[in-house]
Amino acid sequence: MRIEIRKLSKRYKDHLALREVDLDIGSGMFGLLGPNGAGKTTLIKILVTLLKPSQGQVRFDDLDLMRDRAQIRRMVGYLSQEFSRFPRLATWEFLDYAASLAGLHRRKARRARVDELLEQVGLFDVRDRQASKLSGGMKRRLGIAQTLIGDPAVMVVDEPTVGLDPQERLRFRNLLADLARGEIIILLSTHIVGDISSTCTDLALLNEGRIVFNGAPTGLVDRARGRVWRVVAGFAELDRLKGRYPVVSMVPAPEGYELRMVAESPPAPGAEPVDPNLEDAYLYYMMSIGQEMSLEAEVGEGVVP
Repeated sequence: MRIEIRKLSKRYKDHLALREVDLDIGSGMFGLLGPNGAGKTTLIKILVTLLKPSQGQVRFDDLDLMRDRAQIRRMVGYLSQEFSRFPRLATWEFLDYAASLAGLHRRKARRARVDELLEQVGLFDVRDRQASKLSGGMKRRLGIAQTLIGDPAVMVVDEPTVGLDPQERLRFRNLLADLARGEIIILLSTHIVGDISSTCTDLALLNEGRIVFNGAPTGLVDRARGRVWRVVAGFAELDRLKGRYPVVSMVPAPEGYELRMVAESPPAPGAEPVDPNLEDAYLYYMMSIGQEMSLEAEVGEGVVP
């Protein structure tokens, strides 16, 4: 399975949410990263047939998104960010109901599939608990089970770890990584960099409706090499540095604070270069894009010659 996206745009009245997006997505885990409002949800809603594009083309192998919507809808599983409300059913009953809607009408086969999926997502031991009483992380895992019930060729997951504690976030990432070992495409949309760095071998960075980077996470990290710094700052200098440069982390130290910062050149005397990670690279890249877009706007207004 391969998804090809060409010149895809989406306009809402006066707002252009997507601007000529080009992407190729193959099997495995693909990360769609970007700040809130970048256009990620618009893009995935188009891919799962909930929205129609204003222009452009999307193909799932030989199927065209506009011509073959019903076929594509049957092969795509979608876990939305809003997946949280449940009827008053036990966990297994909820999944059994979802299986019925997916076309598993033989009771014995359906129950076997329900038990298999509950085991796979780590919920078999709470199968009799009311679904609405599950923890946030358990509800997200139940959402994955519901998404898998129809054996989709493509799974689209929108902001899956928002609001989860670190342990549940790690469990959820590991679950997605296990699923991605097969031939399935898993498209993970998030603004949390850690979700991408631990699971995805390919990613696209979306900003203001445009794809501004597409490639391996290591490629994005390489662009930030030599631009990430360790700085020990006293209390008096702290506010000045925070006002001028993106700060990745800040840890109290005997001399004041130890800062991890992103900057084109040493931001302070004694700054030491450190190896970047994906979070550093994301901040650096977004900072660079912001400067370029600001310059373009100034040129357009005639401020800069």
